[in-house]
Amino acid sequence: MDKEREENMVTEKMYDKLAELLVKKGANVQKDQPVVVRGSVRDAGFVRKLVKAAYEAGAKYVSVEWRDTELTKMRYEYESIETLSEVPDWQYDKTKYEHDGGACYISVGSEKPGSMAGVDSTKMRAATMANFKKMGDLRNYTTNNIGQWCGAGLPSVDWAKAVFPDLSDEEAFEKLSDAVFAVTRVSEDNDPLAEWDQHSEELLRHCGKLTEMQFSKLHFTSGLGTDLWIELVKDHVWVGGGCTTPKGVFFVPNMPTEECFCMPYKTGTNGTVYASLPLNYSGKMIKNFWLKFEDGKVVDYGAEEGKEALDQLFSYDEGSSYLGEVALVPYDSPVSKTGILFLNTLYDENAACHLALGRPYPENLRGGTEMSREELTAHGANDSMQHVDFMFGTKDMSIDGIMEDGTVEPIFRDGNFVF
Repeated sequence: MDKEREENMVTEKMYDKLAELLVKKGANVQKDQPVVVRGSVRDAGFVRKLVKAAYEAGAKYVSVEWRDTELTKMRYEYESIETLSEVPDWQYDKTKYEHDGGACYISVGSEKPGSMAGVDSTKMRAATMANFKKMGDLRNYTTNNIGQWCGAGLPSVDWAKAVFPDLSDEEAFEKLSDAVFAVTRVSEDNDPLAEWDQHSEELLRHCGKLTEMQFSKLHFTSGLGTDLWIELVKDHVWVGGGCTTPKGVFFVPNMPTEECFCMPYKTGTNGTVYASLPLNYSGKMIKNFWLKFEDGKVVDYGAEEGKEALDQLFSYDEGSSYLGEVALVPYDSPVSKTGILFLNTLYDENAACHLALGRPYPENLRGGTEMSREELTAHGANDSMQHVDFMFGTKDMSIDGIMEDGTVEPIFRDGNFVF
């Protein structure tokens, strides 16, 4: 093995560090707190590390929910829509029991991008809608940050081969592993807990400045042709670097994270946006696409590849044609610097400024986490059963913030913050 390859190799020690990071900084497990870990059967070894780290952090108990993509696909292939639309009471009762006990959630994913390709979209939609209807009132627990939650990626050969199809299995896995650990700020010799404290502090500083300014709207322009105006809800709150529960527990929901995000006013987006990275939606890749907005709604769109997936996205529900999130990500972020298209939204959204169609985050509105869906709607929030991120940030992106009195303040120049 050559010296450079040996130096870059991900070690068992680094996996131990990642598990500790997700437990102590991601979910920030508290003493005597129940923990629910979600992971693939393929990643059993790492899940055991998470369970051990959670117990060492003082967890009351740790429950593991196993996933397997092939088994899930079999359900969609062989079960009827009627069966898939039945959500048993025990699932609701189990989740409510966890919430009542103050549990936190840690999820790790290593699935191959597009792993659900070929699945009947009608069945998937029916199952999703049934789950939303049955479990909807329980979603506030994580959506409103009542309890901690954290999601992260774990390298796998399947994922690596999708990203690096021209490399051997071993080379692809090593290259993806190096990138995943680097952007999660975990190395053989560093202290990732301290690095994440520093990183969170920087993101919180940007968010504090943006919230203080209370811009009426944002104006985005780029060389791709983006010329987009996004009105923000009044009394908005920019969020980034982490969240805090009502009990005062600070946690980091996504690792990696490089974004400062906010809530658009539902009917206040106008102009055209050009995507800077492909979007993987329902197992279909959408490339070089654009969207035109009028009074908040997508009224026209196109794509060089995968337009039929956009048709499916916008027909999902009424709110799918409106924005639920606008996020600012520096072009010089560690994820962007890898030059890798991860084909995984958790990573790719942290490589560039992005927008999300569909459901917003209540925490982006002052007092929003205590509001009903009707109250959120009255304040200008969108409502949808889905939340689909796509990237539009570029190296030459400029962003201006427009104050209520019309004053223009620069936010981004050449793809990065000016403050």
